[in-house]
Amino acid sequence: MSTSLPNTPQIAGSFFARDHSRHPPSYAPGYKSSVLRAPKQTLVSFDSTLSERTGPAFGHNMIGELDNDLIVNYARPGEAAIGQRILVHGQILDENARPVPNVLVEYWQANAGGRYRHKKESYLAAVDPNFGGFGRSITDENGYYWFKTVKPGAYPWPNGVNDWRPAHIHFSVFGTGFVQRLITQMYFEGDPMIDICPIVNTISDKEAIKQLIAPLDMGNTIPMDMRAYKFDIVLRGRRSTYFENRPEGN
Repeated sequence: MSTSLPNTPQIAGSFFARDHSRHPPSYAPGYKSSVLRAPKQTLVSFDSTLSERTGPAFGHNMIGELDNDLIVNYARPGEAAIGQRILVHGQILDENARPVPNVLVEYWQANAGGRYRHKKESYLAAVDPNFGGFGRSITDENGYYWFKTVKPGAYPWPNGVNDWRPAHIHFSVFGTGFVQRLITQMYFEGDPMIDICPIVNTISDKEAIKQLIAPLDMGNTIPMDMRAYKFDIVLRGRRSTYFENRPEGN
């Protein structure tokens, strides 16, 4: 399966295979879900099909005016989401630090209380009626994206007796073909829960973990309004961002 996106090289019309050596083992007992999900047979690779390489396509007309403003894009008129207002911004880069333009970046998250807006959500934190928790952007000619949101809350999950996920935002980076989708998570600088998260601890490379942590960016805060966090995503190479796509596909 692919990890290449626009402006990255391809061989004989196919995408580069993913480098699984940079990823955690499929079977990680500390992350309880992996015990059942881990493949028990040797993986079999298939070349990508024409439909996977060429579709589905997306265009700029799919992006709404408020798609990158999660504070108001689901809110009632005159109202806004509850929570610490933040600006998240960054650049999508290839392995040679070149910007990658026209990439669809999607993001989703829990609300300020740590609850997702999902019918099967079971955490007892309150639903924010003015927060949908989803948005998207297309990178500009310099590979930049940005969006406004509220800082998500941590939440418990049924992994161990008392396991909690650190505050995080999910990212999907989408290229021009169906198999050109990469998924990762962004954490926040200074969060003590990162070090004790069972999912984060499946990553043995400490430098890879650091690449998932967005530093506070006071230079781009909006005074009396919102703080800023900077999160760059590198698609391939030695400095590649860690992606969580399953080995068998997207």
